[in-house]
Amino acid sequence: MAADLLSVQNLSVQVEDKEILKGLNLNVKRGETHVLMGPNGAGKSTLGNTLMGNPLYQVTGGSILLNGEDLLRMAVNERAKAGLYMSFQNPLEVPGISLANFVRNALEQRTGKRIRLWDFRKEIARALEVLQMDPSYADRDLNVGFSGGEKKKAEILQLLMLKPTLAILDETDSGLDVDAVRTVSRGIQEYQKDKESALIIITHSTGILSSLHVDRTHVIVDGTIVCDGDGSLVDEINQNGFARFETKE
Repeated sequence: MAADLLSVQNLSVQVEDKEILKGLNLNVKRGETHVLMGPNGAGKSTLGNTLMGNPLYQVTGGSILLNGEDLLRMAVNERAKAGLYMSFQNPLEVPGISLANFVRNALEQRTGKRIRLWDFRKEIARALEVLQMDPSYADRDLNVGFSGGEKKKAEILQLLMLKPTLAILDETDSGLDVDAVRTVSRGIQEYQKDKESALIIITHSTGILSSLHVDRTHVIVDGTIVCDGDGSLVDEINQNGFARFETKE
């Protein structure tokens, strides 16, 4: 049996002295897509921020291994170089640096190699085409003046270009219209073709999942995973919501 790409064991996390995650366990193998769902405030985004090393999130117990390495001992930049990527609910605007230059610099930092401009331009043009983005977006300042949908597409563009080992998509579909959800889904499907990588999709909606292959679905309530299932669990949640998972025995 292949070793887990990500192993989260008995993870407890607090923010400003408030415990958010309470002994959470999660194992992800290469080539898998996991969906993490649950009501607002359950701790879904906390897990993503903890994996990325956000200093506001203090680990008080448990362990996290990425490729068998202790993730908690890695600085934020080391986690990115190790292949972690997270898209955000509200991507920041960065005046003065173009989307293309930002991605090229991040890619060179990740690989430790210089990338020929001609090769990079061909690759980013292909990714822009997948996401139905005008080529001019590559030369615009990162997210500056972008609509909400354009910002989310720019996040998926980075996903396709950086080819992370483990990608975490946090509410990527929030605020998107139906057409934008379809376009973003196409980008995610393209990433899923790489069976050496894995994906965690954090969401409380099911719209973006309808066209994606899902291996495992996890429901998190009050800081811990209370139910696991395959992709069919998404359909049950779509029909019935989270009520049965929130009921205390």
